[in-house]
Amino acid sequence: MKAVVLPGNLTASVREVPDPLPGFGEVLVRVKASAICGSDMSALRGDQVVGSKPETLVPGHEIAGIVEELGAGAVGVKVGDAVAVYLAIGCMRCRFCRSGNLMLCPSSKIVGFDVWGGDAEFVVVPAINCVRLPSGLGFADGAVSTDMFGTQYSAQARLDVSGADVVLVSGLGPMGAAAVAIAHARGARVIAVDPIEHRRELGLQMGADEVLPAVDESVRRLGGPVGGGPDVVIECSGNPIAQATALDVVRPLGRVALVGESRSAEINPSDQFIRKLISVIGAWYFPIGMYEQIGQFLVERRVPVSELISHRLTLDDAPRAFDMLLKREAEKMVFEL
Repeated sequence: MKAVVLPGNLTASVREVPDPLPGFGEVLVRVKASAICGSDMSALRGDQVVGSKPETLVPGHEIAGIVEELGAGAVGVKVGDAVAVYLAIGCMRCRFCRSGNLMLCPSSKIVGFDVWGGDAEFVVVPAINCVRLPSGLGFADGAVSTDMFGTQYSAQARLDVSGADVVLVSGLGPMGAAAVAIAHARGARVIAVDPIEHRRELGLQMGADEVLPAVDESVRRLGGPVGGGPDVVIECSGNPIAQATALDVVRPLGRVALVGESRSAEINPSDQFIRKLISVIGAWYFPIGMYEQIGQFLVERRVPVSELISHRLTLDDAPRAFDMLLKREAEKMVFEL
């Protein structure tokens, strides 16, 4: 089969590799769409943020396709099912797996990082990792519905975002744009911040009520001089300064989600946490049993998932696609097969 390979030296190549075969409890999925994620860029550089480093890595953890073949013992899906792929493969015995949070399993393997991913014609995954696409959600939308929209749906459910809230989204890359869309669909007033103009334009397309190049005094004065600031801040850039600003600007008793990856940041617990009585969560992916809710929400609320996709490409375009992302000439790319 044809597959994208990342050797970890800032290049991507397309090769012919052996067709994968499903083992016990596994299924073979014919890939119809596979999206490139920002975390894939770490594999391109050779400094992966998650997973191990196989000698030959086929990336891709945002995958949708059709079940082509069942391995022995594979249950819960059938040949012909349209599915998206849950990125974490768990032991299914530990307390995290039993709660549906397979990504927290101590022995988890990440599709596209520890095992071959979906930037290929076929991918093999456990049957339990296949979640059915709802009617009304196409393959490309289904691929991007997992990581970004799934993460944001889960995070905002934990934050209890509602129409009573003013939500500030910091950073309007694909994850931040998804945050805007989910918050808007939940009825919140959404203010989005990014220094890049075309990202601010995307924020408006995804449902932001207002976009700004930076957090300013108008944001800090939300709610009046006493207890000012947004009710909720969702920080998606991973910039340490932006992370500190999120804690500074949220109102007392407010809620903050840190979504953007960062190795370190400097915080002031007394001023930013303790005396403001705020709640802060980390947000990464979603419990596997939540996907049915996520898919229904995206369809029923008419969330503009497709607006997030900046480029639709073939596998043969992979070298150019990864180069464009490396140069920040594109946002969200999807391989369609």
